[in-house]
Amino acid sequence: MPSVNLLELVVRGVVVYTALLLALRVFGKREVGQFTLYDLVFVLLVANALQPAMTGPDTSLVGGLVLIATLVMANALVNMLDRVPVIHRLFTPEPSVIIRDGGYVKREMDREGVTEDEIEMAIREHGLSGSKDVKLAVLESDGTISVVPKTPVAQKTRHRVRFVKRI
Repeated sequence: MPSVNLLELVVRGVVVYTALLLALRVFGKREVGQFTLYDLVFVLLVANALQPAMTGPDTSLVGGLVLIATLVMANALVNMLDRVPVIHRLFTPEPSVIIRDGGYVKREMDREGVTEDEIEMAIREHGLSGSKDVKLAVLESDGTISVVPKTPVAQKTRHRVRFVKRI
């Protein structure tokens, strides 16, 4: 049996979930797959630090299951609310222009915590050689970088090449 009232566990879980969600919203535009090593360490340490805030003195199996159910339901509710445009804007940052007409927009880069190296990597992934070839680069809400070239780039197509074995 839990040593803490079940309703208190639910309230603690929702409060911690909401606080962490808001903190991660302020954290930036990176996706989980884009986390650096220190981002991952940060998230793990936060999770470890928040566990006592949710459970209090309770270490029971039932208490843990109640918290899991609470967090799953809170997450489902947030996913449903995210479909409402006003709520979506609260949790989804606006895209940021980080290159305009081949020039870096340093103020936006500093505000978003993105480096020239990260942008240059995205430029190369789009088949361009550098910022001088970019009309517009945007750090999207999901953390990806979209690149619009100054001149149209020919699309590369795959061609099947048949090799004939000579005898």
